[in-house]
Formats: sequence, structure tokens, C-alpha cells
Amino acid sequence: MKKILLRFFSLIVILILAFLWIILSPKPAFAQLNTINYNNINLENRDFSNADLAGVTFVAAEMRGANFQGANLTNAILTKGVLLKANLEGANLRGALVDRVTMDSANLKNAIFTEATLTSSRFYDAEITGADFTDALIDRYQVSLLCERADGVNSITGVLTRDSLGCK
Repeated sequence: MKKILLRFFSLIVILILAFLWIILSPKPAFAQLNTINYNNINLENRDFSNADLAGVTFVAAEMRGANFQGANLTNAILTKGVLLKANLEGANLRGALVDRVTMDSANLKNAIFTEATLTSSRFYDAEITGADFTDALIDRYQVSLLCERADGVNSITGVLTRDSLGCK
């Protein structure tokens, strides 16, 4: 009789643990299924101002003159892209992957690049007044060039551009 009760109790414990495992296990992020991808596409002079583009991918996209003013690009992927003379004024690029992107002559005023990865990207003649690069990963050579013209305070974060770049 004790063996039967012990087996019954063990079966109940196993079923409870299995139920808890199913209920408490992580669920897949279904929002990822609806992610928009702008990969290998011409977006020249396109207007994305104030758009919510969090998590969107722009891989190898041609974005010359595109307007991202005030856009939410949190955790977006902009890799191997061309943003020549693009407007990213006040854009939020927190945690974004901006790898191998050309941002020459871009407007980056008050843009937020906190914790972004900006490796192998170029910023020649970009307007960076008030941009916040706190904890961003940027090539040392680009940091030295950015420090030559770093000025202003980010209107959202209150961080000095020079401080966010670690300029001396």
C-alpha cells in the first residue's frame, strides 16, 4: 500500500512540475514576426520623420537625404548603409547597431546614440551638436574626429556631447 501511495504522490509531483515548467517557460517574441525589413533597398530622400522604427533593419540600404528626424530607431539595425546628408535630428538610436554606415554630412543634432554600436562608421562633416554618444562603441579615430567639433548638450538626456564621447 505504501508503494502505491508513494508512486501516486510521485506522479502528482511530476505532473505539477511539468505544468509549472510549461507555464513558466519563456514564450517566443511574436512581435519579431512582424518586423519590417528595409534591406538592400533604395530609400533615398524618404521621409521617416517621427516614425516608430524600433527594431527595424536597414541592411545595405541607400538612405541618402532620408529624413529620420525625431524617429524612434531603438535597437534598429543600420549596417552597411549610406546616410549621406540624412537628417537624424532628435532621433533615438539607443542600442542600435550602426555598423559600417556612412553618415557624412548628416544632421545628428540631439540624436541619442547611447549604448549603440557605431563600429567602422564614418561621420565626416556630420553636425553632432547635442548628440549623446554615452556608452556607444565607436572607433577611436572617429572619436578623435568627432571630438574636434563636439559641442552642445542633448535636449533630451541633458548630457554634454563632449562628455559622452570622452573628449579631453
